[in-house]
Amino acid sequence: MSERNGLRYGLLGLSLLVLLAVLVFFVSRPAQAPTEPAPAPTTASKAPDHLESLAALEGQAPSHRSIDIQTWKTAEGAKVLFVEAHQLPIFDLRLTFAAGSSQDGDVPGLAMMTNAMLNEGVAGKDVSAIAAGFEDLGADFGNGAYRDMGVASLRSLTAADKREPALKLFAEVIGKPTFPADSLVRIKNQVLAGFEYQKQNPGRLASLALNERLYGNHPYGHSSDGDAKSIPGISIAQMQAFHRKAYAAGNTVIALVGDLSRAEAEAMAAQVSAALPKGPALPKTVQPQEPKPGLTHIEFPSKQTTLFLAQLGIDRAEPDYAALFLGNQILGGGGFGTRLMDQVREKRGLTYGISSGFTSMQARGPFTISLQTRAEQSEGALKLVQDILRDYLANGPTQKEVDDAKRELAGSFPLSTASNGDIVAQLGAIGFYDLSLSYLEDFMQQVQALDVANVKAAMAKHLNADNLVIVTAGPTVPQKPLPPPTDHPAEPALGVPEH
Repeated sequence: MSERNGLRYGLLGLSLLVLLAVLVFFVSRPAQAPTEPAPAPTTASKAPDHLESLAALEGQAPSHRSIDIQTWKTAEGAKVLFVEAHQLPIFDLRLTFAAGSSQDGDVPGLAMMTNAMLNEGVAGKDVSAIAAGFEDLGADFGNGAYRDMGVASLRSLTAADKREPALKLFAEVIGKPTFPADSLVRIKNQVLAGFEYQKQNPGRLASLALNERLYGNHPYGHSSDGDAKSIPGISIAQMQAFHRKAYAAGNTVIALVGDLSRAEAEAMAAQVSAALPKGPALPKTVQPQEPKPGLTHIEFPSKQTTLFLAQLGIDRAEPDYAALFLGNQILGGGGFGTRLMDQVREKRGLTYGISSGFTSMQARGPFTISLQTRAEQSEGALKLVQDILRDYLANGPTQKEVDDAKRELAGSFPLSTASNGDIVAQLGAIGFYDLSLSYLEDFMQQVQALDVANVKAAMAKHLNADNLVIVTAGPTVPQKPLPPPTDHPAEPALGVPEH
C-alpha cells in the first residue's frame, strides 16, 4: 500500500490523496479489516439493459449509496448481513470465518494451507475444472487467510441461469473440498520457494522478527504463512480436521450485497450455510501480554536499513478507535502532509516514504511505524522518529491538523461504499467483529465530533514513545549526522525501497 509516488504540491498532490484512498479501499488482499467507511447519498448510475459478462462492468464509475443492513441467522447458526443493491444485476457474496492463523495451534501455516486448498478439488472436479466452471459463468471466486480470519468470496450475475450454478459450485468448493494430494505438493513447493525469497528481503525478515518480539508465544506470534519446518509436515488429515472445525456454519459470517430480494438472499444464505460443516463459533483469541521494549538488529548486506518501531495497539472493540484513527492520520497514516512525512522525508530527504498505523484485530494488534533510510544515517533517523512521536504524544495535534484530517476523511470515506465489493467487505468486518449495524453511519459522525483534546488524550493513553519494540535490518556501518531540517533538502529523498 504505497503512499510514496507523486508531486508534493497543487492539484497533483490532491489527486494523489484521492488515488491513495481508492487504493486502500479497492486492493484485494487487505489487512484484517476494511478501512472505515462513511455513508454517502445514493447516486447510482443505470445498469446496462443486457449485461452478458462481468467484464462489461470494467471502467464504470463507482456508485455511492446509503446502506440499509438487514441481518438474521441461518438454521445452522451462521450470521447473515445483507444489503439490497439493485443498481447492477450482480451480487457479491463473502464468507468470513474465524479461521486465520491465530487458530493454527501448534501447526503454523495450517490455516493458510487449508484456505489455499479450498478450490483445488471437489468431487468430480480438479482445480482446472473448478476455475473453468466459474469462468464459463462469468463469475469470480476469491479466497485468503489472515491472522484472525479466513475468507472466501463469489461475484456473479444475478440472472438465475448464472447465479444458481455459480452458487452451487461455490457451496461445493467451500463446503466439501477434497484436498487432492498433487495440489498439496504443488502449493507446499510454492510456499517453500517463497520462504527462500524472503531470505533476500530485509523488510520481510524485519517484519517477522518484529512480530515474534511483540507477541512471543501468543497465537499472533508466528507467521500466517507458517515456516520452512512446519509446512512440509502438514497433512491432508490435518487440513480436513481444520476445515471441519474452522469452516463450520456457526463459525462464519455470510455477507451478501446485490440485485436480490430478501427472499432470494435468505435462500442463498441457507444454501451456503447448509453446505458447510456443522459446528459452533470458535473462541475469540486471547489478549497478548505486554512485550519487553528494546532494539533488535538483523545484519543484512544493503545500502539501506529497514526500521520498524512498534508496540501493542488496540483490538477492534476499542472505544477510542475513531480518535486513534484520526490521530494516526495526522501522525503518519495520511500520506503526504503527515508529521512523519514532513519531518523525515520533506525536510531532510531521509526516506522515500514513512508511515504509521494501527492494525486492530480480535485481540490487540500492533501499532507500527516503518521506513527505509540510508544505512549510514539509520541511527539518527531512528532517534528522529522517536522524538517526533514523543513530541506528538506530549503536545498533541494542532487545530489545523485536526481540521485538515477531518476534511480529508470526509472526502475520501464515501469511496469505501462505492461498489458492491466494498460494501460486502465492510459487512464481513461488521459481522466478524460484532460492530453495530449503524457503524457505517456512526464512524464518521464520531470522527467529525472529535477535537484536539480528544485526539491528544487517546493517542497518549494508548502509545508510549519509551515503550517501543524496535527491529532494524541492514549493514553495520559508520554513522553520519542528520542534515538540519529545511524546505529544500541538500539530498533528494531516498530512491525506491529495497525488497
